[in-house]
Amino acid sequence: MERKTTRELDAQALKAFTHPVRMRMYELLEEYGAATATMLAARIDENTGVTSYHLRQLAKHGLIVEVPEKAKGKERWWRAAGFSTDTDKFRKDPETAEAAEVLMAGIVRQRHTDLLRWIELSREVSRDWIEASTHTRRSLRLNRAHLAELGRRVQELIDALDDDEDGEHVVIQFDAFPLRRDFED
Repeated sequence: MERKTTRELDAQALKAFTHPVRMRMYELLEEYGAATATMLAARIDENTGVTSYHLRQLAKHGLIVEVPEKAKGKERWWRAAGFSTDTDKFRKDPETAEAAEVLMAGIVRQRHTDLLRWIELSREVSRDWIEASTHTRRSLRLNRAHLAELGRRVQELIDALDDDEDGEHVVIQFDAFPLRRDFED
């Protein structure tokens, strides 16, 4: 299986991604794994022409990739590709500011949904899975260089992981940012 690596979104990819249908299809690919345009059309109540078009746009910007080993005939399977983005950089640019805000709102909404779903699921899963999961909140005093190093190291750990075909679908959510507005450059 091809290793998933996280790519940095550029301005064009950011704008392409923030279309509501594309964001929803990406979320479904993350949540349920690889799918075809037909499968996604059924989940979002659209026709396959719409989903095929939006899948091509996501693929054009590297947000999803084909899964050729699942294909049969003309059927194309897609999976989500990881990404990261410096939304602050895009918020400063009038051309991308709105797209950056839409992306951040979508990420926050999806994280909220994922955590609520986990709270419900945690009543039913084995103790081993509960103990393997983590929810950490820690406040540290870091300078910009240390914060950037933390982000790089966590990203390296995530990128080094391979999908375990027998494993469970796990979501990794990581944020690290300053809390106050009175810090110096």
